[in-house]
Amino acid sequence: MWKCPKCGKEFKNMNQNHYCGEKPKTVEEYIMRQDEEKQADLFLIRQTLQQALPEAEERISWSMPTYWKKHNILHFAVSKKHIGFYPGPEAVKAFKEELKNYSVDKGTIRIPYGEVDAELIKRIARWCLDTGNHA
Repeated sequence: MWKCPKCGKEFKNMNQNHYCGEKPKTVEEYIMRQDEEKQADLFLIRQTLQQALPEAEERISWSMPTYWKKHNILHFAVSKKHIGFYPGPEAVKAFKEELKNYSVDKGTIRIPYGEVDAELIKRIARWCLDTGNHA
C-alpha cells in the first residue's frame, strides 16, 4: 500500500494519480491542477471540443472533463504518459483506420503528449454528437 504524503489517502499502487482534497468543479480547474508540461495539450483538447461541440455543456463527471448534451458525449483525462480520450466503443470502431497509430481499447484512445491531432478529435466529437453514440 502507498499513502499519499499530502492527503493521507491509501492506494494499492505507488504514486497513484488522484485528487488531494476537494475534486475540481470545472474543466479549467481540472486542467490547472495538472503538471504544467501537460496543460498545453489539455487546453488544446478543451478548445477543440468547445469548437466542435458548441452546444454541449462542459462538466466534471467521474472526475474527468466531460461534454454533455442530454447524455455524456465524451470525456478526457490526464494519465502519466498520455491523455485518455473516451468517445465510446462505437467511435473507436468507426475511426479504426485513422486511429491505427494510436493505442486504443474498448472506447478509449490514448493520445501521447505532444501528439494531439485537433482535427481528428473534432471529427470524432462531431460524430459522437451527430450519431448519438457516446461514452
